[in-house]
Parts: sequence; structure tokens; C-alpha cells
Amino acid sequence: MNKNGPVVIIEDDLDDQEFLTMIFKSLNYPNKLIFFSTGFLAFDFLSTTEEIPFIILSDVHMPRVSGIDLKNKIKSDCESGIQCVPFIFFSTSSTKSMLVDAYTKSTQGYFLKDSSLIELEKTIKVIMEYWKRCVSPNNFESAA
Repeated sequence: MNKNGPVVIIEDDLDDQEFLTMIFKSLNYPNKLIFFSTGFLAFDFLSTTEEIPFIILSDVHMPRVSGIDLKNKIKSDCESGIQCVPFIFFSTSSTKSMLVDAYTKSTQGYFLKDSSLIELEKTIKVIMEYWKRCVSPNNFESAA
């Protein structure tokens, strides 16, 4: 995990993109935000970039390539460095079958978007702080 790497956000709603931009700015994280409006565009970036993102936040419901489809495609077609990036769903809805589908694909989290900006900011802070404290193959440093 590249803790200073960009946060990749796959979100087709422009208002949600704007809210997330404001929240990340308010929380003062140094990570660059990279937005994609479709899973197809995100996959194209993730499969060709040499920069390892810090985390991937993806909406579930998107045109053409859903968040679940994107997660499957990353797992089967991307290099291991990208496969080790935490993949977190961020959606307005969930069903038990959606959650089972997400977690059986090795998703690291599924969060509901709150309509309150204050609650949304709390959720983003929890996600970021948790992953900032985690170790992963992409940031492993052996003890001397």
C-alpha cells in the first residue's frame, strides 16, 4: 500500500465527486484524488499506471461496468501491486446479496454514503485512518 499514493474514486455522480473533494480537503490528507466516472475508465487507468494508489473507493451502481464487475476485472487482469490496493465500496444502497457478492470478491469494505456531509466526513476519516495504520505487501518493510 502506497500510503502517499492517490485515492482513486470511481463515482458517476458529479455532486458526490464534489462532496468528496470538499471532505478530503477539509480532512487535509495529502493524497491526490483521481476521479473516474465509469469503471471502464478506472480499469484502463489501473491496468496501465505505474503509480500504486493508496486506496480505491468505488460506487457499486454505475453504467456499463458496475463496481462489482470492476473489482472482478482488477482481480483477474491487473498486476499484483494493484490487486493489493484496498478496494472499498461506497454506495447509496445495499442488499444482502450485494454484500455477499462484494465480500466474496475480497472487498475490504462496504460503506453506505450518508446524506449528511458531517456523517460522510466521519466515514471517510475512519476509512483513511484505518488504512493509514495498516501494513500490506506494497509497503512492507522487514525489521532489521
